[in-house]
Amino acid sequence: MSKTVKVAIIGCGGIANGKHMPSLKKVEAVELVAFCDVIVERAEKAAQEYGIKDAKVYENYQDLLEDGTIEVVHVLTPNDSHAEISIAALDAGKHVMCEKPMAKTSQEAHAMLEAAKRSGKKLTIGYNNRFRPDSQHLHRLCERGDLGEVYYAKAHAIRRRAVPTWGVFLDEEKQGGGPLIDIGTHALDLTLWMMNNYKPKSVMGSSFHKLSQKRNAANAWGPWDPEKFTVEDSAFGFITMENGATIVLEASWALNSLDVDEAKCSLSGTEGGADMKDGLRINGENFGKLYTTNVDLGPGGVAFYDGSVESDADLEARMWIDNILHDTEPVVKPEEAYVVTQILEAIYESAKTGKAVYFDEKAALLSNS
Repeated sequence: MSKTVKVAIIGCGGIANGKHMPSLKKVEAVELVAFCDVIVERAEKAAQEYGIKDAKVYENYQDLLEDGTIEVVHVLTPNDSHAEISIAALDAGKHVMCEKPMAKTSQEAHAMLEAAKRSGKKLTIGYNNRFRPDSQHLHRLCERGDLGEVYYAKAHAIRRRAVPTWGVFLDEEKQGGGPLIDIGTHALDLTLWMMNNYKPKSVMGSSFHKLSQKRNAANAWGPWDPEKFTVEDSAFGFITMENGATIVLEASWALNSLDVDEAKCSLSGTEGGADMKDGLRINGENFGKLYTTNVDLGPGGVAFYDGSVESDADLEARMWIDNILHDTEPVVKPEEAYVVTQILEAIYESAKTGKAVYFDEKAALLSNS
């Protein structure tokens, strides 16, 4: 492979402009050569701002995938098309970065895994919060065993009033859900990654459509239309893993709570604990005394690039391109993202039925289908 990686963008909306394209533009080895969007004017604007001189613009992603010079595709579309486009791109011989969540359903996510295996191409999911300095530092502590066996954790994704009122965020058909699948997915990914535990046993969940029904409500991005608010405003899950470890997941866009945190986790292990609620704090016991340590996360000591001051999005982009250039494994493995999607789906299923979801039963149904 050449030292320059030719990258294409499919979906030139908010996440493309706010995260992927600015970060990729900073990677010296990247050439942004093609842009696609169903609103072609957005693709044209992206090409002018971020593309090479002769960057191509497409309205149909299938036409873009016919270009054999493109090596990498970033899939940045609504959730309901993640699987369709990612699978097509993998089958067309492209490496794929798909924005989170992996897919709208676990069945679609599984199909993405299969496509990556048969194509031999790399697939990763955009869980950029793994690349924050606090996340990286805590992960290294967990890998070293400083917390011992982590058997209880909380995944935090609570907003008091920050409902995204643009695009398709409030459309259940397009997105598959609301805050749980949008921001809860980040918190759950972080928590599972820290625990290195990807074997769920059962899930109980609940979801609510309470504050979503209020008109002219206070909101960071202006009032929402209750008629168009078809997803939950908050959701909660109680997850038990095969080894008995327990995770509580909380997610909201609108909740009457002052305990607000997003894309963070709290961990309790046999040798110590940690949380991200007020910086990164480690707690434990030494010589019969309890201690709490506030970790200094200054510009140095970043796990992947010591001394780096890159943002999480910039570091994610740089490391992803390094994976392509050096044929190494992505930080976010698709198998891990698949488990996240399975658990989120189980929370929604449990919330609808009022019953626990057992993963051995789901696996049996899948194998017999």
